[in-house]
Amino acid sequence: MTSTFAHPFRSLAVRNFRLFAAGQVVSVAGTWMMVVAQDWIVLGLADNSGTALGVVTALQFTPLLLLTLYGGRLADRYDKRLLLTCANLASGVLALVLALLAFADAVQLWHIWLCAFGLGVVNAVEVPTRMSFVSELVGPELLPNASALSAAYFNTARVVGPALAGLLITGFGTGWVMLFNSVSYLATVIGLRMMRPGELLLGARQDTRPRVVDGLKYVAGRPDLKLPLALVGVISLFGLNFQLTLPLYAKTVFDADAASFGLLTTGFAAGSLIAAFATTARRSRPTSRLVVGAALVFAALETVAGWAPNFASAIVLLSLTGGATIFFVQAVNHRVQLGSDPQYRGRVMALYTLILQGSTPLGSLLIGWLAEHLGARSGFYVGGLVSLAAALTALAYDRRGGRVEPAAEPEGDPEQGGPVHEAVRR
Repeated sequence: MTSTFAHPFRSLAVRNFRLFAAGQVVSVAGTWMMVVAQDWIVLGLADNSGTALGVVTALQFTPLLLLTLYGGRLADRYDKRLLLTCANLASGVLALVLALLAFADAVQLWHIWLCAFGLGVVNAVEVPTRMSFVSELVGPELLPNASALSAAYFNTARVVGPALAGLLITGFGTGWVMLFNSVSYLATVIGLRMMRPGELLLGARQDTRPRVVDGLKYVAGRPDLKLPLALVGVISLFGLNFQLTLPLYAKTVFDADAASFGLLTTGFAAGSLIAAFATTARRSRPTSRLVVGAALVFAALETVAGWAPNFASAIVLLSLTGGATIFFVQAVNHRVQLGSDPQYRGRVMALYTLILQGSTPLGSLLIGWLAEHLGARSGFYVGGLVSLAAALTALAYDRRGGRVEPAAEPEGDPEQGGPVHEAVRR
């Protein structure tokens, strides 16, 4: 490794990962611009209804609940680069449909609901495939760094996207935002097709027909994986509904316009970005105590963020909450994937995705209903307090000896110093 790419950017020494990251920065920026535009349209059409916004979120994430485990099976069986290419092209077409409707001033709620569901179907395959593809780009030794950098570019785009979307919506309307998102998917497609397949770290697949049930049985026999997965399940259900709570918070509590809403979202993402860069220094599997501690900090900050008395303090508190969010999610991500056998990693990460994002439909409907009837602040209060209770329960379980490590970590886990598998799926 050359000194030019000393940590925290050492994974960028890998050409294929550089192409992947560059395409993702553009594509994810377009996605976050689209989120702002979509939420703004829904709130305008539905008279600031939290329930309507919750339905959009639920429709987008319901396919993840139903199909992600199958998506992980596809990721373990087929060429991930081809799967990602097809998924990004399909997402681009869906975004283009909404853009054309917006230009024609013909967008209705059912259009957004239908496209949100379609995007959810695509994401059920794309998300676990993308997560497991990163290790084929960089290998196990660079996996923690590459994972953290993936979170960093995601949050870089999350900083730039909403701020730019707010300005574009104010100056030109939502149609141009949606059109940019449609075109942005081509950046990922181009990066994928420019990669050198011979440099991908592929290994022999011993299980030519991987089954979903085998992945579930594997996790069921691993207590050290079940605890973080259970914790992230509760927190994602109640505490990680920011796609719903942030626009309601901005518009109903602070009466923000599109530009101010973008600024509030940018503040949240800026904290996430700082935390993502902080985790690039990680070289080994996080401990169970670190995961639980991160959950406690997140829960406390989300609760306090709901109390923010003015717009400036809201930006500061949301920035801290964003940082705690990404630190917690990354800690769980690294603990789960670096503790998983490479043969099962695609399916294990699909289960992680299912738990992290698939619970969102239920959570968004519940939090949306609470926010509509009790005010936008209640979404933060409920999410934070339930997350706090879950973290304290996990801490008590951990102290009683609930974190049982396997007799031998999977071959290739960096912290064990053992031989490295040729293929490690993130």
